[in-house]
Amino acid sequence: MEIAGNDSIMTPEGVYIIGTYDENGVPNAMNAAWGVQSGAGEITFFLGKHKTTENLKKTGAFTVAFGTADTVEISDYFGIATGAKENKIEKAGVHVHKSEKVNAPIIEEYPLTLECEVEIFDENDGMLVGKVVAEEADESILTDGKVDLGKLRPIIFDPSARGYRVIGEEVGKAWHDGLALR
Repeated sequence: MEIAGNDSIMTPEGVYIIGTYDENGVPNAMNAAWGVQSGAGEITFFLGKHKTTENLKKTGAFTVAFGTADTVEISDYFGIATGAKENKIEKAGVHVHKSEKVNAPIIEEYPLTLECEVEIFDENDGMLVGKVVAEEADESILTDGKVDLGKLRPIIFDPSARGYRVIGEEVGKAWHDGLALR
């Protein structure tokens, strides 16, 4: 069966929560899926017009938290509500503190957050390129000082089922398992 172009999927699609402040210092968050690490210490997103994109132009900074199995409800809410009409942070009942490195909020319910400066934001195509200047990780998701995805339990968006899935178990070792075929 052939699938039409608009119904085809590219997976995985991460669940990234982008945090910003507005011009009055009010925190906001949005759920974004179209993001990728685009270089060492650099991430890129493609965003439609949102309260968040207006904030980015004013502050030049943002945070990126990773949706997890424990944060599905608030992550989904950040994607269905609009910050232009309501204070999503207040309504969700989450707790924030200001990043020490950039002018953006860290949502404490998320155990892993990247703190970023805007390098490029193109309003025409919605491309946001950010420089990662710091990472804040809760001790509960670390193993030997490194982020442990098994403990983090990050989620992805499943566009086919319109749901969220937990990233699964480790199934191999990168730069190792393929050596047997050399």
